[in-house]
Parts: sequence; C-alpha cells; structure tokens
Amino acid sequence: MYRPESTTRNDDCDGGDETVILDTLAARALCGFTRALTGARILWLGCAPDATQRVYFGNHGSHGDFALIWSCLPPDLRNRTRPVAGSDYWCSGALRKYVALHLINAVLIDRNPATRTLDPIRQMADAIGNGDSLIVFPEGTRNTTEATLLPFKSGIYHLAHACPDVEFVPVWIENSRRVMPKGQLLPVPLLCTLSVGAPIKLDADEGKDAFVERARGALLALMPPES
Repeated sequence: MYRPESTTRNDDCDGGDETVILDTLAARALCGFTRALTGARILWLGCAPDATQRVYFGNHGSHGDFALIWSCLPPDLRNRTRPVAGSDYWCSGALRKYVALHLINAVLIDRNPATRTLDPIRQMADAIGNGDSLIVFPEGTRNTTEATLLPFKSGIYHLAHACPDVEFVPVWIENSRRVMPKGQLLPVPLLCTLSVGAPIKLDADEGKDAFVERARGALLALMPPES
C-alpha cells in the first residue's frame, strides 16, 4: 500500500515538534526557491502523477537536478519520494548535510567501493521496501562532457531486479546544466522543463545490458528535438 507520508527518516533528523515544523517550512521554501529560480514546469507526457511507487530516473547535468524533480512533484508524492545522492558531496558541509538529511530526506550512498560499508542497492531497496519512491541518476555522476547522455551504470538494473514490481519512470531535465554550471557558486536564473515519460519495468527474461539500454533509450526519447 502506497502511503502519503514518509515514515523513513534519516537518523540525524530526530527532534522535537518545533524542529519538525522548521524543517517542513524550510523544505517548502526550498521548493519555492527552486521553482522561482528555474521557472520549472513538469510535463506528464507518458503517465499521470499518480500515487504509485516509482523510481524516477533522469539525466544529470547539475547538482540541482534532484531538487528540480523533487520540487516539481505534487506535495503528496514529494513527501514519499527520496532523492538518492552521494554522501561524499552532500555530507561535505553543514548546509548541504542539513538539506540532504532534514529537507529532502535523501538516501545517502558512498560512491567509493573502497570505503563503503553499506550496499547501495540494498539501501535503495530498503527505502522502497518501506514504501518510498526514489529519484536516481543512472549516469552515476554529473555529465560535464559534450555527450548528450553518458552510458548508464548497471545499478539501475540491479535495483529493478531487486524491486521488480516498482515502476521506473524516465524524466528528461532540460537546461539544468546552464542553471548551475560546473564551478559556478551561484545559480543562473533560466527556464527548465521536465518531461516525464512512460513507466517501464524489468521483463522476466530481460538481461542487464538489454534493460540498461532500454532505460537509457526511454530517457533519450524525451529529449526535445531542438536540443
């Protein structure tokens, strides 16, 4: 059963009623700031914003991509959707850590196999098992190259294999790289459009390479022709 409020919180987020209220207000302010800065609009082209458990996967050109998808979801879906983010970046400063843990309730993963103690797929599957939806970026890192889309990592397949009943929904983000260019300290106000495609699921006999390429193709199909 898909529940409207998230019950899975990060350990560092425990606090009194006043803290919860302040965090809620700050999260709303983050959504409002993101939408005002980018003029973000979301186009539900392949599905409706239903209360269905999903993994939204998008192209990754900016550290603000998670905020764009997260803030554009309707409030009832946003409250049950957790961005998956690298702990090396989001735990590197007090403000980033506050945003990750208190405002967006991110699933923080260690991207370094040499130092990680938790299995990232298990972390994501556990969040899904608790009823949450996720936001992931299968390229694995920000695309700072001239390529339209980097090759997908295999994690999206392993997550689909671990959670075969969950819908995987492609979301193409247009213009986010220009809003927050690499090395830029302050965002640049520009219009961003998010195009949401049709959900896909892992077929019973589908292999890793086939699913990864099908997911990547579903995302590329949403790219505006002028891009």
